[in-house]
Amino acid sequence: MNLMQAFKMAFKSIAAKKMRSFLTMLGIIIGVASVVIMVSVVQGQNKRSMEYFEAMGDNKIQVYAYQRFETSGSVSGLLYEYCLGMQDLVLGVTPQIDVWREITIRYGAKSFNTNDWDRWEDRLSVVLGSDQYGVCNNYTLGSGRELSFLDIDKSNQVCVLGAGAKAKLFDFVDPVGETIFINNQPFLVVGWYESIGLDGWNELDNMILLPYTFNRTLNDNQQITQYVVKAKSAAATTLSIAKLKAFLGGFITDDNGYYDVSSNNDWANQMQEQNLMQSLVLGAIAGISLLVGGIGIMNIMLVTVTERTREIGIRKAIGAERKSIIVQFLIEAAVICGIGGAIGITLGCMGALIAGKFLLQGMILWPSMTITVGAFTFSVVLGVVFGLYPAIKASSLQPVEALRAE
Repeated sequence: MNLMQAFKMAFKSIAAKKMRSFLTMLGIIIGVASVVIMVSVVQGQNKRSMEYFEAMGDNKIQVYAYQRFETSGSVSGLLYEYCLGMQDLVLGVTPQIDVWREITIRYGAKSFNTNDWDRWEDRLSVVLGSDQYGVCNNYTLGSGRELSFLDIDKSNQVCVLGAGAKAKLFDFVDPVGETIFINNQPFLVVGWYESIGLDGWNELDNMILLPYTFNRTLNDNQQITQYVVKAKSAAATTLSIAKLKAFLGGFITDDNGYYDVSSNNDWANQMQEQNLMQSLVLGAIAGISLLVGGIGIMNIMLVTVTERTREIGIRKAIGAERKSIIVQFLIEAAVICGIGGAIGITLGCMGALIAGKFLLQGMILWPSMTITVGAFTFSVVLGVVFGLYPAIKASSLQPVEALRAE
């Protein structure tokens, strides 16, 4: 018997008992669809996370430094001076201050409140930073200028708008040179940033940057504890982190405060490792469904061997070899699993698109070729593995005994 005849017989056998064949495939269909959907969702989450880190810019160092008693000067001043001495490694440093007090922002007839959490996607926020805030946070200037050192030193009432804040306050008009009112105080718009372009992170664009010296009036003069340092490269990031830890450890001890230095490069690597582990775990869980489906394949193939005992006896009586019997039943098991795998992949692709729409904020989630080919191949291999025992059992039947079977 050649392979073409074996495949024809396999399809004929499956078509003869359509419902039983479909129920047999069901475990494979569910298993493959689960693998495709779960792994695709995890990959989508990983892609969204990487988009966030890319938008934020690599080589960013987050510094948290809290000192109960400032004995040698403010942390902000000391950190700024120290980073100036590392110009071969560092591009900039800025405090990272969110103003949590209720702030009213007004331009003409338009008015926004920073505590309007009912419309959080449209909520404007006020952040405080230095003249290096843009370069540290990967913002690109659209027009105008950044804050300057004199703006910080003199507490000039100037601001730089994020793309979202610009659109909400000024629509399509260039706001540079215009004046907005923040808690009824006039602030001159000196520049605006282009959009970060990251879906689901509107707050990154819906911000208004002021000099951090307004921490006294707008933030009740709370101690500044968070900073961002921008390194020149990945190697510079690693070296800068070591130097910053040593520097902060020189005057912040367990008795008078706490500090922590970390990089978004580390967070990105950790995120990828976590997503990989999550993919493996979810894939293993979905793989259990495939194993259950494989057991179903073995069961139904054993039933098929019993039903076709006389046929096997006749074929062996007229000279069929054992290997041809084994090949026939293995091909039948592989075809059942292959059809089930193909249906599972189709449902998995549809499920991944639905999951992307509802779980990942409209992200188009299309399974990678690696997932689809891998899932299909695994389903076929599963059919061969679980069909092997029934095939060997069929080939071991003695012709005389098989011909006596009713």
